[in-house]
Amino acid sequence: MAATEALLAGIDLGAGSLKVSIVRADGALVAEASRPVATESPQPGWSEQDPQDWWRACCQALRAVLAQAACPARAIAAISFSAGAHTQVLEDAQGRVIRPAILWNDQRSRAQTQALRAQADAQIFAIAANRANPTWTLPQMLWLRDAEPESFARVARLYLAKDWLRARFTGTWETDSIDALGTLMLDAASVRWSQTLCDLIGWRMATLPPIVASKAVVGHVGAAAARATGLAEGTPVVCGSSDTAAETFGAGMVHEGMGVVKLATAATVSVLSPQPRPDWALINYYHIVPGHWYVITATNSCASAHKWLRDTFFRRAGDDGSAVFDAMDRQAAAVAAGAEGLFFHPYLNGERSPHWDPLLRADFVGAGFNHGAGHFVRALYEGIAYSLRDCRDVLQARGLGFAVARLTGGGARSALWRQIVADMLDVQVELPTVADASFGAALLAGVGVGVFASEQDAAKLVTVAARTRPDPARVALYERGVPIYRDIQAALAPLNHRIHDFVAGR
Repeated sequence: MAATEALLAGIDLGAGSLKVSIVRADGALVAEASRPVATESPQPGWSEQDPQDWWRACCQALRAVLAQAACPARAIAAISFSAGAHTQVLEDAQGRVIRPAILWNDQRSRAQTQALRAQADAQIFAIAANRANPTWTLPQMLWLRDAEPESFARVARLYLAKDWLRARFTGTWETDSIDALGTLMLDAASVRWSQTLCDLIGWRMATLPPIVASKAVVGHVGAAAARATGLAEGTPVVCGSSDTAAETFGAGMVHEGMGVVKLATAATVSVLSPQPRPDWALINYYHIVPGHWYVITATNSCASAHKWLRDTFFRRAGDDGSAVFDAMDRQAAAVAAGAEGLFFHPYLNGERSPHWDPLLRADFVGAGFNHGAGHFVRALYEGIAYSLRDCRDVLQARGLGFAVARLTGGGARSALWRQIVADMLDVQVELPTVADASFGAALLAGVGVGVFASEQDAAKLVTVAARTRPDPARVALYERGVPIYRDIQAALAPLNHRIHDFVAGR
């Protein structure tokens, strides 16, 4: 098969679903399919998934997308993977999964985070280029040592989420440098596992996988996986990377000066940098583009908050969820910018940038009899955009601003939400024709097997479907709203902490 005829498959494991995209070598999307994955919260602030659910969703989605594409399995030249960073799967010596995977948005390791900061804050930061937070694997595994010592002792292999899923195809055990950095167990300068960091929690280095490049071919689809998924046995498998790395790559962020704003389960603001930008307020990762890093600020709840609002207040039994979202969007569009003074803070599961406080709680502030359903939806859109403004301002204050932002994630489908983000950030917003993590993973598969000469060549295929420019009047309105939004957060933060103690019975 000629390189121009090759088909590439990208598999992305998200917080709520697993998605597969099949992409032509010219960048055109051929087919896509997704299947849901369930998240359990056995205690407040906890977020766990059963890895076996990932595999079931993967098998179902692959068979569905191959049927939709109506192509022979042999037409797939390579597959690759992405998933949320930090999320780990722990196996024992017999290859059995020890416990549910703790997700990146889990907040249970707050006490362990504080202990690590008290013990070795500067040391961790100097080695790992990032600060300990409940998001990272290191404090999560310290929680495991403290709360489930028998599970801790049984660990023979640690996988990151996309690596465990990929191992169902290849039977191999490795990770890429980007996901490795997300564990907070890696020496960022040497790109090697850090004995010093592992010793902080008594973690055995032998449980950590070999590190390869994101574009490395790590194996081929085995016979059992071929039978389960419909893929052809022997299909090359490329390592892959974290979801944000794949998304920013798939959005075309391969040159400095462009931002990528993700409106997904969480929301992030990312920029490309030729070197890390160590700062306690930032998150630093290697990028798929060789010799570069991407720097992130993030808000914990975005599309997850949107879904929460829908399911809690708008959806009734039997309603089609997508139709309800569309109706909510129309209601919000009928409300003037500013939601007549109704403000929302999206801290449904604590918050990352710029507060790094797992005890913050969500709120609607300023409600009156004049506010209807549409006001609450618009306030949610605007509240998340205000939070993104907080994130952007952290970057801008450190010389990492941008004039154009590519928008990714499910929330980007809303023209209204895109306009609100453009107005809040006062930048032009561009919607890529396709920019899901599964699309970026498919492009990465092509780089890995030589369909594309380089990451930059692959990114040239990214096209823009829509551009949204900021409206000066709304920009001015939101500028007036920013200090109000921030003052509300500051005033309520100590009350949020007291509420936490109240719920905890303290």
